[in-house]
Amino acid sequence: MDVVRTKVESFDERLLLFGDDLLERLHGGCKWTEGPTYFPAGRYLLWSDIPNDRILRWDETTGEVGVFRGPAGYTNGHTIDAHGRLISCEQGGRRVTRTEHDGSITVIADNIDGRRFNSPNDVVVAADGAVWFTDPPYGIASDYEGVRADSEIGACHVYRADPATGEVRIVADDFDRPNGLAFSPDQSVLYIVDTRRGHIRGFEVVGSRLRGGEVVAECTVGQFDGIRLDEEGRIWAAAGDGVHCIHPDGTLLGKISVPEVVSNLCFGGTKRNRLFITATTSVYTLLFNINGARPRFRTR
Repeated sequence: MDVVRTKVESFDERLLLFGDDLLERLHGGCKWTEGPTYFPAGRYLLWSDIPNDRILRWDETTGEVGVFRGPAGYTNGHTIDAHGRLISCEQGGRRVTRTEHDGSITVIADNIDGRRFNSPNDVVVAADGAVWFTDPPYGIASDYEGVRADSEIGACHVYRADPATGEVRIVADDFDRPNGLAFSPDQSVLYIVDTRRGHIRGFEVVGSRLRGGEVVAECTVGQFDGIRLDEEGRIWAAAGDGVHCIHPDGTLLGKISVPEVVSNLCFGGTKRNRLFITATTSVYTLLFNINGARPRFRTR
């Protein structure tokens, strides 16, 4: 495992940021890493290496990296549901799937009104079990990260799949390239990145619908991609020069520099204070004083 000296910066008194000044490089040699997701029960991290069409797995207890699944449908973003199952966006299959505990795969959504999605990109699961996901065209734009094809929808939307009926509905239709998305800790707000427009928008969650959608922050270096929130409600966003920490009022609070373009991130570790970062060819981690937002699920 390599280490890379980094810069951890705080620009605002609302973020007291400290921790390791070394990024641990857990793995390299990928083509485009994405979708980091930490499984606390097993103490392992999964992520996508999209062009190589595989999901990789890092074991926190041993430091070993292996292939979790390959081929993997050119998966991009992942998350976990209330039952500890993997939810994945498959760009190649143009669908959102769930990996059951026995390893079988269940399709959650693959079309809207009979038209196939473009290439689902990132996904979150709400407390009620609903699956919210974005659908830009990156997986159908070429054969590099999926299968080249024409869009059957002709636009790029944000969707919600109902947990009871499986019904899929458009919840936001005014995006250019919807990408990363994440709930606020109380799930009253859903933040969604529009990568091409270079900003993050915040929507009020009203039952199964979204309201508002004002721009919260503009990207200052490169483009925003994946996002996560910490327990204080601050937004941590993948950007061209590293990870940006943004207050909900739009203020850039701090940065963690990364030597490659960052695609996504997640909080993990036993205390949710280890940041895992997917960046171009590599996966990095940093232990610091910030804890990620705790998942909120309703249990029956």
